[in-house]
Amino acid sequence: MFSLCAFTAVAAVFSITLYMIANGVPAIWQVGWKEILFSSVWQPVARDASFGILYVILTSVVGTFLAVLLGVPIGLFTAVFLAEAAPAWLAAVIRPAVELLAGIPSVIYGVLGMMILNPWMYCLEQMLFADSLTHQFTGGANLLSAVIVLAVMILPTVISISEAALRAVPPELKASSLALGASSVETIFRVTIPAARSGILTAVVLGVGRAVGEAMAISLVSGNSVNLPLPFCSVRFLTTAIVSEMGYAGGLHRQVLFTIGLVLFVFIMVINGILSGILKGERQG
Repeated sequence: MFSLCAFTAVAAVFSITLYMIANGVPAIWQVGWKEILFSSVWQPVARDASFGILYVILTSVVGTFLAVLLGVPIGLFTAVFLAEAAPAWLAAVIRPAVELLAGIPSVIYGVLGMMILNPWMYCLEQMLFADSLTHQFTGGANLLSAVIVLAVMILPTVISISEAALRAVPPELKASSLALGASSVETIFRVTIPAARSGILTAVVLGVGRAVGEAMAISLVSGNSVNLPLPFCSVRFLTTAIVSEMGYAGGLHRQVLFTIGLVLFVFIMVINGILSGILKGERQG
C-alpha cells in the first residue's frame, strides 16, 4: 500500500511534467525561445503578434522575493512570540486567528486588497506623483499592493511551521544558555532560532511555494498589465498571465500560455530545488 501511494505521487509529478513539456514546447519552436523569454512586448492579438514575457518573469521574481522579504520576518517574530513570550491566554487567542488566516480563500484576500489596500495605495500614489507628467496612475493596483497581499497570505504557513520548530528545540539548550548568563533575548536569537533553523527554512520553502503559485488574489490587486516591475506600476505575474487570457485564447496564443505555464513550472522547481538543497545542508550540518 505504501509503495502504491509513493508510485502514485511520482506518477502524478511525472505526468504533469510530461504534459507541460508536450504543450509548452511547440510554441517555443514556432516563436523562438529568445523572443518569448527576452522580449518585453506582449501583444498576442495584434496583427504582428509579439509574445515577450520578460517583464512577466521579472515581476514574478521580484514580487515573490519582496513578499518573502516582508512576510518571513513578521511570521518568524510572531512564531517566536507565541513559542517563547506570549502568555497562555494570549497565545490561545492568536493561534486560532493564524489558523483562520490559512483557511480564508485566496479570492477573499484579493477582494479585501482591492477594496481596502488599493484605495490607500492610490492616495499614496497621488501624494508622491501629484506633479509628475509621465506617471500613469493605476488606482492603487500595483506591484506594492500585490507584494503586501502575498506577504499576508504566506504568514500562516511561516508562523505555524516556525512555531512548531521552535517548540521542538530541547529545553536543555535554553537552560544551558540561561545558566551561562545569557539573557532571554540573547538565548532566543543565539540558541533557539539557530537550533530551529531547519524547520524555519522549511517554512520559508513552503511560503515561497505559496507566493509563487498564487493567482486569483494578486490578479485583483496588481492591475494585470505587462510593465516593468516597479513599486507603483500595474504589473502581471506568470500565474495571472495564464488566468486572465486562457479563457479566450486560441491557436498560437493558447500555446504560448502553456509555455508560460512551463516557465512557471520550471521556475518553481528551480526554487524548490535550491531551497531544498540549502535545507538538506542545514540538516546535515
